[in-house]
Amino acid sequence: MGYDYIKSGQDIYDLSFRLVRESADLTHVPSELEPVIVRLIHAVGMPDIVSEIRFDDGLFKAAMTAFAKKAPIICDCDMVAYGITKRFLPDGMPVISTITDKRLPKMAEISGTTRSAAQIDLWIEQLDGAIIAIGNAPTALFRLLEVIQQTNIKPACILGFPVGFVGASESKDALIADAGDVPFITLRGTRGGSALAAAAVNALAIEAQKS
Repeated sequence: MGYDYIKSGQDIYDLSFRLVRESADLTHVPSELEPVIVRLIHAVGMPDIVSEIRFDDGLFKAAMTAFAKKAPIICDCDMVAYGITKRFLPDGMPVISTITDKRLPKMAEISGTTRSAAQIDLWIEQLDGAIIAIGNAPTALFRLLEVIQQTNIKPACILGFPVGFVGASESKDALIADAGDVPFITLRGTRGGSALAAAAVNALAIEAQKS
């Protein structure tokens, strides 16, 4: 038994992104961020997320500067790191995930928090000017904002897409309200996840290749 379906990878890719653009209302999306928003929609198959995406006007420029400098991309979980397409990145640009660091269980126990949140303290030396991609834990985003406020160390930008029903919506609202002069992009509400965080990195990386 056979099925009638598109088999060409390139044809699937091209048609997918054309259908995203036809399905989503991108009227109010700045032109430089349109490829990013389109790739976010493609990652989850949900054109309706456009209305809940929030971003800082300085995001694109800050990300392009970070890619030009080959700043580290720091991820809150391995799934985000694995989802980043390395061939899109400049040679030598590091992708870092610390969630399996053996120090974290003890750090989390002492702090009375999650390993995801505790790992933020391992990032401090690399945080300045880094691209931060969070696609899993709301506690990581909350703790990141606390560290930025406490240390005044500023990443280049925050791609904040924690997911879930406990703290995810609240952590993203905190990012919108309290990021200060750190550029960001996020999706309000409970939706999020590693695919979105990785898609945001990949989209920005592709745009950086063109510049």
